Amino acid sequence: MRFLQTLLLMLLAFSPCVLSAHTTEDGNGLIKGTVTTTDGKPAMMVTVILKNTKKSALTDENGVFVLNNVKPGNYTLQVRLVGHAPKEETVLVTADNTTEITVMLAVSDIQLKEVEVATGRSKFAKKESQYVARLPLANLENPQVYNVVSKELMQEQVITNFDDALKNTPGVTKLWSSTGRPTDGAGYFSMRGFAVQPTMINGIPGLTNGGIDPANVERIESIKGPSGTLFGSSYISFGGLLNIVTKKPYETFGGEVSYTAGGYGLSRVTADVNAPLNKDKSALLRVNAAYHNEGSFQDAGFKKSFFFAPSLSYKASDKLSFLVNAEFYNAEATNPMMLFLNRYRPLIARTPDELHMDFNRSYTSNDLTHKTPTVNLYGQATYKISNNWTSQTVLARSSRKSDGYYSYVMFLDMGPAGIGANDTLASRFAYNQNSTTTTTNIQQNFIGDFRIGNMRNRVIFGLDFNDQSTVNNNSAYALFDFVNVSRNDDPRYGQINKAAVDANLAGQPVTKDGNSAQVYSAYISNVLNITDAFSAMVSVRVDRYENKGYTDFSTNTTSDKYGQTAVSPKFGLVYQVLKDKVSVFGNYMNGFSNVAPGQRVLPEYTNIFKPQQANQWEGGVKVDAFDHKLALTASYYDILVSNMTRQITVEREGTAYNVTIQDGKQKSKGVEFDVIATPLPGLNIVAGYSYNDSKSTEIEKEFLNRRPVSAGPASMANAWISYSFVKGAVKGLGLGLGGNYASDNKITNGLTTGVFTLPSYTVLNASVFYNAKAYRLGVKLDNLTNKEYFSGWTTLEKQMPRRLSVNATFRF
Repeated sequence: MRFLQTLLLMLLAFSPCVLSAHTTEDGNGLIKGTVTTTDGKPAMMVTVILKNTKKSALTDENGVFVLNNVKPGNYTLQVRLVGHAPKEETVLVTADNTTEITVMLAVSDIQLKEVEVATGRSKFAKKESQYVARLPLANLENPQVYNVVSKELMQEQVITNFDDALKNTPGVTKLWSSTGRPTDGAGYFSMRGFAVQPTMINGIPGLTNGGIDPANVERIESIKGPSGTLFGSSYISFGGLLNIVTKKPYETFGGEVSYTAGGYGLSRVTADVNAPLNKDKSALLRVNAAYHNEGSFQDAGFKKSFFFAPSLSYKASDKLSFLVNAEFYNAEATNPMMLFLNRYRPLIARTPDELHMDFNRSYTSNDLTHKTPTVNLYGQATYKISNNWTSQTVLARSSRKSDGYYSYVMFLDMGPAGIGANDTLASRFAYNQNSTTTTTNIQQNFIGDFRIGNMRNRVIFGLDFNDQSTVNNNSAYALFDFVNVSRNDDPRYGQINKAAVDANLAGQPVTKDGNSAQVYSAYISNVLNITDAFSAMVSVRVDRYENKGYTDFSTNTTSDKYGQTAVSPKFGLVYQVLKDKVSVFGNYMNGFSNVAPGQRVLPEYTNIFKPQQANQWEGGVKVDAFDHKLALTASYYDILVSNMTRQITVEREGTAYNVTIQDGKQKSKGVEFDVIATPLPGLNIVAGYSYNDSKSTEIEKEFLNRRPVSAGPASMANAWISYSFVKGAVKGLGLGLGGNYASDNKITNGLTTGVFTLPSYTVLNASVFYNAKAYRLGVKLDNLTNKEYFSGWTTLEKQMPRRLSVNATFRF
């Protein structure tokens, strides 16, 4: 706490010095502008040139551009869009000041998208983000690797669920589907050898126990590597994080209504409506909604959900603006059929085929369901302190609940009546869950863009408070029965239902407890442009975690209280070999994870532990070339996790004690490639490849030098190639083909259990679509060859067979 207080005092002492540092030593100025379309939307990836100089810039996703270090004088600003006449504006630059300008192009947002297609600019390569670095950095300026899945790509692929959208991200694969169970019911994915869940919405925790509806998703950002410096530790992984960027209001009336129907009972309706609320368009409202109903390819199982997401923006003055987002999600579903493999004895079957199991059976009933109501609220106030400084205040609140039945199937150590361990007779468990988790986040950021001498500084420093509280009222897990998985005539199979489970749970104890924890953080990050081509990022975070312990409401006792302080640094270098086209980068990044105290078994062994630490070194290249027709990222990373706890056996006077020590380590290294290209007008290519080598190097003998089961497949590849006709009678007609490859996956990998391997797979998908101004029609065939394939994490889950989906979207 003393270190945290010292840092806060340093930040407060430093802030007035920084705030006064916007003047320049050489007396030059800065031009900052916004380019919009006629319908008020930001014009992204438009070229801005300062005539008679060598200075130029490209607008970001908000239509904003910056021209630095401009000598005082009168200039002509030229805005160029291929296929349209250049637009010119006169600007006056004065010493030590920022000149602001807004330029409106004589083109609508729809026409701008048509220009991108006709000229060959990739509509999927818009990677600029204000969330990855919490600063407005271009991709080529950012020393961190991140991938983006845009709403345009999801629309072209007729995506109806979040998991399928992530198949477009290099190095990310699903470990298991959303279970809906308390605290961790969202889906799990593997990233750089570590398990991760989607926990961030617009850079702030926004959690769910169920699935995520893509109706309000503008883009999905997979931010790679341990990112504790800017995002803390409570909701992210050492492999990275998944950030969902939501749709925002814009200044004109418009929207669309869409319907998708498909195999296995898929029926989905979505609506997106935007409107200004007053004449001066200072108040804007956008509403996204979805109704989703889907069955299962198995003999039981379904999901039904409703989603509603209003977003309101209000510009109170030229300096002050507000943004309020809300998401209301309510779903009822059966939990997916996951076969849990035994983790404590030798496995008999080592592949799915050796189980001789019909994976089209669900082992559940359609009246054993759970509900996962989720509410995410987000409010942001932005105040422009000066031309160089902005204050950003964020308040977010998230509530998620698990209510209903959770059932699962597992192979046990021993069957009924003394039957020996086997991988034929599976036990079915069920319990009733009633749990609510509430998260509150308050964040205050000060964002600066100023120069000291000839060097540009982009700085963020902020304070962050997070509170998470959970209340549980769950029954105990109860064994329901045993079923022979290798036979389809076992009479016990159909006996599970709500009435039978209720009878089985009668008299079972109920867990009534709760937990709360708070995190207090301070962070600062500066991107320093040493030259126009060479920049350095230096960042640090101090994080104080206070766990208030678990309270047993039956006995009114609290246990396991503890607190920990972590310091997380980050460094990065970027050199643009070709300005705004090719950059090489390197980074050192840190992540951390809090570790609770253990039991004090022997006096000479401590039970107080330090936070786990993950340190990454990474280097690579980023390309944005040929008038944005090619975007490429290639990188090599090496992550070392230390301070992991493990158990050892210590003998004292003839007695063996299991003692926990903290010297465990895990290594994870690999390469990643991400390519988005438009080599010809209308032809789009999205492709990626990753290879990951993960190994537990200091751990119990059981897992020593083995690949962790959370690491997923070592090699993965994704691709999507589509072509849209841009001329002639068939203009707007398009075709798409793509898919995913994954190498074999060790989902159980221990000395005692042995190795259970999911085989490698290649899954292909195809689509045909027609895109007109007022409507869009699409047909998608997923799993073209009807490949049987699996995901898992000590579990076995069959994935979707071949399915045909049809979509119609109408715009207004």
